[in-house]
Amino acid sequence: MIDPHVHCRDGNQSYKETIAHVFQIADSQGVTKIFDMPNTDPPILREIDVLNRFKLVPKERKNDYYMYIGATDDETQLKEAIHCARKFKEVIGIKMFAGHSVGNLALPNISQQQKVFRVLVDERYEGVLVVHCEREDQMLPEKWTAKIPQSHSWARPKEAEIESVRDQIGLAKEAWFKGTLHIPHISCPEAVKLVDEAREFLRITCGVTPHHIMWNSKKQGLLYKMNPPLRDEDDRIKMLQLLREGKIDWIETDHAPHAIGEKLYAPYMSGFPSLYIYKEFVEEFLPRHGVKVDLLKKLTYENIAKTFHIGEFEIKVKKKKKKEKTNI
Repeated sequence: MIDPHVHCRDGNQSYKETIAHVFQIADSQGVTKIFDMPNTDPPILREIDVLNRFKLVPKERKNDYYMYIGATDDETQLKEAIHCARKFKEVIGIKMFAGHSVGNLALPNISQQQKVFRVLVDERYEGVLVVHCEREDQMLPEKWTAKIPQSHSWARPKEAEIESVRDQIGLAKEAWFKGTLHIPHISCPEAVKLVDEAREFLRITCGVTPHHIMWNSKKQGLLYKMNPPLRDEDDRIKMLQLLREGKIDWIETDHAPHAIGEKLYAPYMSGFPSLYIYKEFVEEFLPRHGVKVDLLKKLTYENIAKTFHIGEFEIKVKKKKKKEKTNI
């Protein structure tokens, strides 16, 4: 199985988590391969950052580690990110944050996001672009108070996600983006509907976390603060149904550990170490709620491997390209 969304913290935040330890957790949860996110400290933005990251991967797991490279609104950096995605098979795609979450990679302005799509199209990038979708002008930060942990869900309402997903689909369509647009940790049925409708004219996918399927916003405590936040029970039930219907492409944990003090006290960091519950979620929770084995295979491996050309799907892609060259 593949977890295409984990946050290893190697670097200045290695006290929170490391690549080596994530693999230990993954082994205990039946997960073989992981995709690491770039909002590290320092962030993964250039080839030197990629090469330094490779040095941290245990030798025996070199073939199981993949990473995203971050996107900024600097054209030179974006071109270098595209170069890395083409040069290194381990660089599985590019990640853009369309709103602030954890780290300093946010591009909250539509003009910044538009520029990213323009550069990707001009450079003929046809890989995967992952976009964290939360629109800041739809957020209500004044509603947040640590005394009421549930208020995080009020401060970052689902409208912020829905409108951001709508933005990204519109920008991709406008730019004639030929790659795959992926919406990670999708958390509300309205956003899934937008993605499903966009499949008619875009290569687009979405993934869901265990925590957005298992829990609702009444789950008490600062430990359950994450971005996007937990939604209400009605949304949770609808998301589970959409997962059963195959409207969501895969499961991704968004494994995001922090020190316990950072969760329970200021700065009250957002993130949950969901890789620890992967096995329970896949082997117990989902089957108990009507998710069949064939769909589980797609959600945990096949859809991911096809999109990112991993394993046997990489071989098929190579054969297809070779055949195309022969025909030419």
